[in-house]
Amino acid sequence: MTTFIREPASATYSVPVPLVAVGLSLSLFFAITFVLCVLFGLLVSERGVHELFPTIFPGFVWLTGPGFLIGLVESFFYGWYAALLFGWLFNFFASKRV
Repeated sequence: MTTFIREPASATYSVPVPLVAVGLSLSLFFAITFVLCVLFGLLVSERGVHELFPTIFPGFVWLTGPGFLIGLVESFFYGWYAALLFGWLFNFFASKRV
Protein backbone atom coordinates (compact mmCIF):
# COMPACT_ATOMS: atom_id res chain seq x y z
CA MET A 1 0.00 0.00 0.00
CA THR A 2 1.35 3.40 -0.95
CA THR A 3 1.18 6.28 1.50
CA PHE A 4 1.19 9.86 0.39
CA ILE A 5 2.86 12.58 2.40
CA ARG A 6 0.85 15.76 2.43
CA GLU A 7 2.49 19.14 2.67
CA PRO A 8 1.07 21.61 5.15
CA ALA A 9 -1.50 23.98 3.68
CA SER A 10 0.83 26.92 4.34
CA ALA A 11 3.62 25.51 2.16
CA THR A 12 3.84 27.38 -1.13
CA TYR A 13 6.13 26.77 -4.04
CA SER A 14 6.89 29.31 -6.71
CA VAL A 15 7.64 27.89 -10.11
CA PRO A 16 9.58 30.35 -12.25
CA VAL A 17 8.09 31.45 -15.54
CA PRO A 18 9.89 29.70 -18.42
CA LEU A 19 11.18 32.79 -20.23
CA VAL A 20 12.01 31.11 -23.54
CA ALA A 21 8.57 29.53 -23.87
CA VAL A 22 6.79 32.75 -22.89
CA GLY A 23 9.08 34.82 -25.14
CA LEU A 24 8.51 32.69 -28.22
CA SER A 25 4.77 32.36 -27.58
CA LEU A 26 4.22 36.06 -27.02
CA SER A 27 6.48 37.08 -29.91
CA LEU A 28 4.68 34.79 -32.34
CA PHE A 29 1.34 36.02 -31.01
CA PHE A 30 2.39 39.63 -31.67
CA ALA A 31 3.75 38.74 -35.15
CA ILE A 32 0.56 36.90 -36.15
CA THR A 33 -1.55 39.77 -34.82
CA PHE A 34 0.59 42.22 -36.81
CA VAL A 35 0.01 40.26 -40.03
CA LEU A 36 -3.74 40.09 -39.37
CA CYS A 37 -3.88 43.82 -38.66
CA VAL A 38 -1.96 44.62 -41.86
CA LEU A 39 -4.37 42.45 -43.84
CA PHE A 40 -7.29 44.17 -42.16
CA GLY A 41 -5.77 47.57 -42.92
CA LEU A 42 -5.39 46.63 -46.59
CA LEU A 43 -8.94 45.31 -46.87
CA VAL A 44 -10.62 48.13 -44.96
CA SER A 45 -9.10 51.50 -45.68
CA GLU A 46 -9.73 53.14 -42.34
CA ARG A 47 -7.40 55.98 -41.45
CA GLY A 48 -6.88 54.72 -37.89
CA VAL A 49 -4.69 51.73 -38.74
CA HIS A 50 -2.86 53.55 -41.52
CA GLU A 51 -1.80 56.34 -39.18
CA LEU A 52 -1.11 54.15 -36.14
CA PHE A 53 1.26 51.57 -37.59
CA PRO A 54 4.06 53.94 -38.71
CA THR A 55 3.94 55.45 -35.20
CA ILE A 56 4.19 52.11 -33.38
CA PHE A 57 6.63 50.49 -35.81
CA PRO A 58 9.41 52.91 -36.86
CA GLY A 59 10.40 52.18 -40.44
CA PHE A 60 7.07 50.58 -41.34
CA VAL A 61 5.72 51.75 -44.69
CA TRP A 62 2.42 50.59 -46.17
CA LEU A 63 2.53 48.49 -49.35
CA THR A 64 6.27 47.86 -49.36
CA GLY A 65 8.00 44.55 -48.71
CA PRO A 66 10.85 45.97 -46.60
CA GLY A 67 8.40 48.08 -44.59
CA PHE A 68 6.27 45.02 -43.85
CA LEU A 69 9.32 42.99 -42.78
CA ILE A 70 10.51 45.80 -40.50
CA GLY A 71 7.11 45.89 -38.80
CA LEU A 72 7.05 42.10 -38.49
CA VAL A 73 10.51 41.99 -36.90
CA GLU A 74 9.67 44.87 -34.57
CA SER A 75 6.46 43.18 -33.44
CA PHE A 76 8.45 39.99 -32.75
CA PHE A 77 10.93 41.97 -30.63
CA TYR A 78 8.10 43.73 -28.79
CA GLY A 79 6.87 40.28 -27.78
CA TRP A 80 10.29 39.37 -26.39
CA TYR A 81 10.48 42.68 -24.55
CA ALA A 82 7.10 42.09 -22.91
CA ALA A 83 7.91 38.47 -22.07
CA LEU A 84 11.30 39.24 -20.54
CA LEU A 85 10.00 42.16 -18.51
CA PHE A 86 6.90 40.31 -17.32
CA GLY A 87 8.81 37.08 -16.69
CA TRP A 88 11.49 38.82 -14.67
CA LEU A 89 8.95 40.77 -12.62
CA PHE A 90 6.81 37.69 -12.03
CA ASN A 91 9.78 35.56 -11.02
CA PHE A 92 11.04 38.33 -8.73
CA PHE A 93 7.75 38.79 -6.89
CA ALA A 94 6.89 35.07 -6.85
CA SER A 95 10.17 34.33 -5.09
CA LYS A 96 9.21 36.68 -2.25
CA ARG A 97 7.13 35.24 0.56
CA VAL A 98 3.90 37.14 0.98
